[in-house]
Amino acid sequence: MVHTGRMTTVWFGQGVADDSEFRLCGDVQGKRTLELGVAPTPPGLAKNSVSLALAGAKAITIDASADRLADVRREAEEAGVRVECHEGDLADLGFATSGTVDLVVSSQTLDEEDDLPRLLRQVHRVLKPGAALVLAATHPVAAMFDAGSSTPTRRYGASGRSIGELVMHFERTNFHIDVMHEIAPVGQRDALVPTVLLIRARKQGV
Repeated sequence: MVHTGRMTTVWFGQGVADDSEFRLCGDVQGKRTLELGVAPTPPGLAKNSVSLALAGAKAITIDASADRLADVRREAEEAGVRVECHEGDLADLGFATSGTVDLVVSSQTLDEEDDLPRLLRQVHRVLKPGAALVLAATHPVAAMFDAGSSTPTRRYGASGRSIGELVMHFERTNFHIDVMHEIAPVGQRDALVPTVLLIRARKQGV
């Protein structure tokens, strides 16, 4: 692995443990990976697609922002790896042949996605049978609170999808959720609510 001066792991959200602890992505050496949206990783941490490339993956990323993709290209070049970048809507996966992707990752990029079922159908199409989508998103309960507040200011599900809605979307697009974690910030055992919902869902069928 090329030394980049940055930590290299798949990031799941601000202040929470990453994939070095959860190990949901598995060994990606020689595998084709796709990141949906450039995760807003903090300074000092490699972009997820660059981390996957450094781990030996044939990494791909798609994002609607040319600037974010430029950051990925620059970081990949500095690291001595290649990331295939596509600019466009996250559901526009026409560049990927059906059944050719080994792993799809989305970290904190789907909270505002309007048509999640359409996106999941496209992810299902490009994944190999049994391959996984690893999704990290704002926990629906955490979305009820303003920053620093201990009192909810919104009803459950008003600022995003409920857990029930997410599970339903996965089931209806022929995914099986085999792992679900509700993650609190590192070092906050007494945290009022979890801040990140982490899901691994595997493609069923062909």
